[in-house]
This record gives sequence, structure tokens and C-alpha cells, in this order.
Amino acid sequence: MFAALGTVMTGLTGRRTHAPIHRQSKPAGQCEATIWRGTTRRDTRQIVLAARRYEIAMKPPGKRTGPLGAVALEVLELLANLVDYRTGRLEPSLDTMMRKLRRSRDAVVRALKALRDHGFVDWLRRFVPTDNEGSKGPQVRQASNAYRLAMPAKARACLGRYGEAPPLPEDREQATAERAAALEAYSASLSIEDVLSSIEDTRMRDSLTRFRLNMLKKRESVERTESGPESIYKEERTPLFGSLTRPCGGSGPH
Repeated sequence: MFAALGTVMTGLTGRRTHAPIHRQSKPAGQCEATIWRGTTRRDTRQIVLAARRYEIAMKPPGKRTGPLGAVALEVLELLANLVDYRTGRLEPSLDTMMRKLRRSRDAVVRALKALRDHGFVDWLRRFVPTDNEGSKGPQVRQASNAYRLAMPAKARACLGRYGEAPPLPEDREQATAERAAALEAYSASLSIEDVLSSIEDTRMRDSLTRFRLNMLKKRESVERTESGPESIYKEERTPLFGSLTRPCGGSGPH
């Protein structure tokens, strides 16, 4: 059950410490990336539901329990409640599970083994160093396992339609479309002043207002510049020497 630290720290210290830790234990803080994955509340709930249906579907005739057992279902639900959805971090100690479930150590250990045998849970054993310096090297102690929840294929098949996302009802789809159309129409009806007044950040609102005023001034300047050639053209068409008609009663050149 136990192995010398030298069998699991080969290449780390170069010497044996003979500290009693479980086989294949990994240094805590360096191995979790291989087992922890981000998840969601829906995925963890699906795993628990699949385990319950799997327990019923696989129960042998005449037996009171299935291949997992009641304690295993309790342990699985506890792990689903403790997992960090963003990172997948899940590392409760046996003492924590015993205290929360009010079960014996042997019952929790057997439940974990059943969950692992049927593919619902996997874990890595870990160790951490201590401040004690032994005669044969630095001392370490066993740490809590790093756990990961999983959905075995047989259990997913037991879910049936419960394993699929339910479609949206027709009235909800229509309500969603109508709400989106109303929001779009409302946004189109807003003026720039309305948009600026809705900004709560005073500094940002003032900056955008100044920017808008500057843009308006530049636009007016461009419009005045573009109107210049038209006025010049009109002045060129104006006669320079007055009217070309003869004065009344006078004689003009022939």
C-alpha cells in the first residue's frame, strides 16, 4: 500500500527519504492540470442524474442496491456540489467527506472505489513536503486527492431524453423574437443626445459630448469650404459692365 518516497520522487531530490506515502503519488501543485477541467452546473447535475438512473438500471434482480450503492450516490452528489466550475478544482479530504456525509471512513473509501470502477470519478494521489528534515532526506506527508467527475458511456445511455437540452417552447421563441424586435426599434428611435444622457460615467459622457461637438464643427467647416466654388461661379456669370441693353432714346453702335 505504501512506497518509499524515492519511488515517486525519482529525479526530484536524487535521494530516498523512506517516507510512507501511497504509490504513484504526485507532488501537489504540479500534477492537477492533467486531471482538472472546467465544467458547468448542468454537466455536474447530468452526471449525478445519470448515476442514479444507472444504479436503477443495473440493479440485479432480487438485490436491494445496484452496482454503486446509496453511499456512492451521496459521495458523488457531494463532489458535484464542491467542484469549482471555472477550473474544475476538486480536492476534498476523506475527513471532510466523512464529516459532511456522516459516514465512516471505510464506507466513503468503498463508495469512491465503486464510483471509480464504474467511471463516474477519477483521481490523482498527491503528497506535500513538510518542514521536518529527517536523517534520510526531507519529509513529506500524504495530501488529499485531486478528483474529477466523468460521464461514462453506459450511464449516458441511461439518461435517454434527459441527456438532451430541452427545446424552447414556441411561445417563448415568439416572445424572444418580439422582444428583440422591440429593442431594435427602440434603439433606432434614440437620438445621439438620448444615448449620451444615458451614460452614467460622467467623464466618458463629457468626452463623447466634446468629441461630437468637434465633429460637428469640422463638418460645418467642410461644408463652407465646398460651397466656395459655387459662389465664385455665380459671380463670374454676373456682367461686369452693367446691362447690355441700349439706353432709351440713344443710339448705339451699328
